[in-house]
Amino acid sequence: MERDSQLARLLGVRGDVRFDIVNSEALRDNPLGDPSERTLIVYLPPSYDPEGSRRYPVLYFLHGYMGDAAAVLATRPWERNIVQWADALIADGSMPPAIIAIVDGFTRLGGSQFVDSIHNGNYATYVVLDVVQHIDSTYRTIAHEGGRAVLGKSSGGFGAMHLAMEHPGTFAAFASHSGDAYFTFVYPIAFPAAQRTLERFGFDAQAFVADFEATPKRSQEAFQAIEILGYAAAYSPSEPRAFSFDLPFDLETGAMREDVFGRWLTFDPVRRVQTSTSALERLRLRYLDCGRRDEYGLDIAARVLARTMREAGLSVRHEEFDDGHRNVGYRYEVSLPALAGVLDRT
Repeated sequence: MERDSQLARLLGVRGDVRFDIVNSEALRDNPLGDPSERTLIVYLPPSYDPEGSRRYPVLYFLHGYMGDAAAVLATRPWERNIVQWADALIADGSMPPAIIAIVDGFTRLGGSQFVDSIHNGNYATYVVLDVVQHIDSTYRTIAHEGGRAVLGKSSGGFGAMHLAMEHPGTFAAFASHSGDAYFTFVYPIAFPAAQRTLERFGFDAQAFVADFEATPKRSQEAFQAIEILGYAAAYSPSEPRAFSFDLPFDLETGAMREDVFGRWLTFDPVRRVQTSTSALERLRLRYLDCGRRDEYGLDIAARVLARTMREAGLSVRHEEFDDGHRNVGYRYEVSLPALAGVLDRT
């Protein structure tokens, strides 16, 4: 494989950046019709030699809701994306060389939460089987648990925690940047806007989504509504058919449906600490961070989750920053060396 020097120059990195295609059996024939062939962005450190004897740990990155793999690679003046941070940290010796794999989990509803769903497709299986197998068979990796970590931002942070708990033995560490947790506190605030928006479409989710896709400038309420649909598709699907999911509120009154929200809570990392303690115990690093002024209240969620882990006898690294939910890539300066530092090396 040839080095993609033009893209490396565009990003200003010393390593290489490649675009691979993963043909995922786990996503094939999903009800929403989302592609089963997905782009996988791979960063290789400057020392990587496909003919050499050295093998490298891999950090798997999961993007946030309404994002995709390409968005993670976007550049902004005076900021660094995750690839640029990794390259700089490796260059100055702050971080041991590692491969970065940026996973795409976008759906027609804005995101998959990286969970297996009869509505969306099996996005957790896609990551831990299809993506991991592709990376291990294509690159010189340390192809076992001790050579892998998973991290993400927002919904990707939730996804990192979910995969670490749901698939023990795949990753040796996780980092959650402003990840979804403490659902009873952070999700219901968006329910009223979602109910009012859907009411305008006769509670026809498919009609709303078609209008959302066709509208060039979307309102904040519309974004809140499609986000709730995306969560319902992940957490409370009802049938393997497009737009067949249960919402956590009554359509006409907006009253909470505790039975449906209870299904959401089974995914809440705070609730899962007690049932997934053995999976969490085997991890070498549990990393949480958030901005103290997070617009979704995820700073409170991270505090509650960190306390819950410690009460279960688990060590956790918990960082707070003086900012909100967006433009927080500078935090990779902390998390990337921490993750790479606990993984196996050759």
